[in-house]
Amino acid sequence: MLIDGKDTDQIAADDRGLLYGDGLFETIAVHDGVPQLWLQHMARLQRDCARLGIIPPAVELLYSEAHHLCAGQSRAVLKIIITRGSGGRGYRAPEPAAPRRVLSLHPWPAYPDHYPEQGIRVRLCAMRLGSNPRLAGIKHLNRLEQVLARAEWDDPGIGEGLLLDGEGRLVEGTMSNVFLVRDGRLQTPLLDACGVAGVMRECVLELARQGGIACEVTRLGLDDVAAADEMFVCNSVIGLWPVCQFEQQPLAAGPLTRRLQQAIGALTHA
Repeated sequence: MLIDGKDTDQIAADDRGLLYGDGLFETIAVHDGVPQLWLQHMARLQRDCARLGIIPPAVELLYSEAHHLCAGQSRAVLKIIITRGSGGRGYRAPEPAAPRRVLSLHPWPAYPDHYPEQGIRVRLCAMRLGSNPRLAGIKHLNRLEQVLARAEWDDPGIGEGLLLDGEGRLVEGTMSNVFLVRDGRLQTPLLDACGVAGVMRECVLELARQGGIACEVTRLGLDDVAAADEMFVCNSVIGLWPVCQFEQQPLAAGPLTRRLQQAIGALTHA
């Protein structure tokens, strides 16, 4: 772990990321010492920092520190946290603020090997996501909704849980973005009120455009899920997992899911 470039796991108790969730993060897959989709992650980090009014670290500095941590790692997960820095009590940010960066390396998660091929079972979470267009799309540090949603089940046979907003509209998974396939068309929820606009979601949308696959970013509900021919979830670590069952609804990893899964594999291991 590196905190502001220093090899330590100690952080100031008055850091605003700890006190208020005042910051954001990126979770990056590492293969053979190389952080995958680096440019896409850095583009989002800079974009989201701008939306939060946080001055981001230089990309060159993050690149140097990331490669120092990742060197010699065959498979790992790199997490980059940017906070507004220390600030003491009170919501008003210090002026000037001194943003803090935390880079940490983690073991590759022990997900079942059959998930990419056979798919996962998915449940519906009781937790609902609050609406806040100002924060919609940002991978900010306040993940309490996801923590509470993930605490709803301990069945090892369930790989993910889907989240709705207060209006009953489909938003995302607890750790992933979600796509439906219906009549050969790709659909994914519009994230203008809540949810995280994931880097892998962006990659799937771009690959669909390049491949001439009709795609809709739109409002979706449980009726759309019920009418879906295929469903899959994705993020930067898992890549793309087909959904074989949602609650009691069986689904199949169909041709469009497999096509995009193959394209994502080629992209992340290029």
